[in-house]
Amino acid sequence: MSNNAVVGLIVGLLLAIAATTGGFTGFILAIVLGAVGLVIGLHRDGVLDLGHVLKSRNRG
Repeated sequence: MSNNAVVGLIVGLLLAIAATTGGFTGFILAIVLGAVGLVIGLHRDGVLDLGHVLKSRNRG
């Protein structure tokens, strides 16, 4: 993993810790926010293309 992905993962986990007080819900939220941070970091590193995934598709 490259530097931005690691930083994104750490930031997501720290935000989850700051936003929760604990318990199972806090654990799940920490996992979700950590994954979001990782995805954003991978996008910034150019490993993952979110523009292609999030691009609206023309219908018809």
